[in-house]
Amino acid sequence: MKKYVVVDTNVLVSALITRNESSPTVKILRYISENKIIPVYSEEIIKEYNEVLHRAKFKLPDEIIVRLLNDIVSNGFEVKNVIEVKEEMPDPKDIVFYAVTLSASDKESVLVTGNGKHFPSKPFILTPLELVQILEEK
Repeated sequence: MKKYVVVDTNVLVSALITRNESSPTVKILRYISENKIIPVYSEEIIKEYNEVLHRAKFKLPDEIIVRLLNDIVSNGFEVKNVIEVKEEMPDPKDIVFYAVTLSASDKESVLVTGNGKHFPSKPFILTPLELVQILEEK
C-alpha cells in the first residue's frame, strides 16, 4: 500500500542541496519519482515550494524545480478543501502543511518534516528518517 505524504518544504530543499545521495531526504524524492509515495499537496503548498526553491541562495536550476513540481502534481493527491487549524504554531507558514495532512486523514496521510518542533507532537508527523524506515520495512 502506498503512503500518502505531505512533504514539508525543508525536506525538498535538503534533498536538492545535499551531496549525500543516500540521505533520507534524497530517498524521499526518489520515492516520489518512483511512485512509491503519493505526495499530498494543495495549491498553497505548491506556491510555497515554488517560491522557496527559487530562492537565489539555493542556486537550484529551474529545470530541476519544474520537474520536481510536475512530479508532485502529476503523481500526487490534491486537497481542495483544506480544514481550518485552530492550534497555535511557531511558524504560520507551517500551518498549511499541518492542515493539508489533517484534511487528507482519510488517506492515513503523514507529514514529513525536518522541523518537528514547529508542529504539535502527533504520531502522523515524521522525520525523513522515520518515513524511510517505515517504507523500507514494507
